[in-house]
Amino acid sequence: MDKALSNKSPGGRSARASALERPSRAEAEAAVRTLIRWAGDDPAREGLRATPARVVRAYEEWFAGYAEDPREYLKRTFEETGGYDEVVVLRDIRFESHCEHHIAPIIGRIHIGYLPRNRVVGISKLARLVEVYARRLQIQEKLTAEIAACLDAVLKPHGVAVVAEATHQCMTTRGVHKTGVSMVTSRMLGVFRDHAETRQEFLTAIGMRGAIHVANGSG
Repeated sequence: MDKALSNKSPGGRSARASALERPSRAEAEAAVRTLIRWAGDDPAREGLRATPARVVRAYEEWFAGYAEDPREYLKRTFEETGGYDEVVVLRDIRFESHCEHHIAPIIGRIHIGYLPRNRVVGISKLARLVEVYARRLQIQEKLTAEIAACLDAVLKPHGVAVVAEATHQCMTTRGVHKTGVSMVTSRMLGVFRDHAETRQEFLTAIGMRGAIHVANGSG
């Protein structure tokens, strides 16, 4: 295998993926017209004539995360914390993503906690971090793990905790058609994984007391 293709790019994607030639806008719009025809309608009729262009513009927004490096948002940190050494929690960060299996919406919220070592990051940057990863084709488990890993690698805190709660339209609008169902995933690193007390403090802060247990130091 070519060594260059086996490396990871800054945004968390493989060099192989980023090296793929991106289709032109015209090709993307042609693909949408093909799907409309496959669905059984006429892309040339008045109501659908501008749909391919609209879909491509929507894709540019929905999947803007591929063009961004999430670590860039965490580079500016603050050391003047007045000696603060307790857990920092930002909860209820709403996100919209798309399932990589059906390109159906995943809509939910993410809660982030970390125990600073020497520095903290602006809270808006945590929301931006979520947004970058969410604006890629995803599965919820991977989204949760990516956010936690990025925070841990860049800030190097004593620990990181991430919990995601979301509904998946690939389950509610097709297949089993089960509404009112939400999925919860979590990733605990450092003190949140090793110390039940710290983990419980975070879970209580986000209103999930006793909802997540980490057995034998893993989770």
